[in-house]
Amino acid sequence: MIVAGFGFRTSATVSSLADAYAKARGGAQLSASVFATAADKATTPVFQRFATDQQAAVTPVAADDLTAQLTITQSEPVKTARGTGSVAEAAALAAAGPQARLLAPRAVSDDGKATCALAEGSKP
Repeated sequence: MIVAGFGFRTSATVSSLADAYAKARGGAQLSASVFATAADKATTPVFQRFATDQQAAVTPVAADDLTAQLTITQSEPVKTARGTGSVAEAAALAAAGPQARLLAPRAVSDDGKATCALAEGSKP
């Protein structure tokens, strides 16, 4: 199972999320069936619309589950705000299950408002 984890600013648009997702996929034919993000962002209209457009299930990730993940990226502002180096990487790992692995570090949208990371795991 492939999970796409997202981190995004309040000002992010569907295009921001789509761009980060495309960059994370890197032209590969990978497709995520689950989109994960921080629980407080999972119900935002822009994230819900993007997930619906992509026919992906949304998994909200609790703050404690985000901070429990070891991420490749170590963004100091994100560490200060969220307690993890990358919300996108942490969300993908948490939602993919205990043996999950990142396929690559997070990708950043051209407008800088969204990040996406893909993780592979076995969590149903």
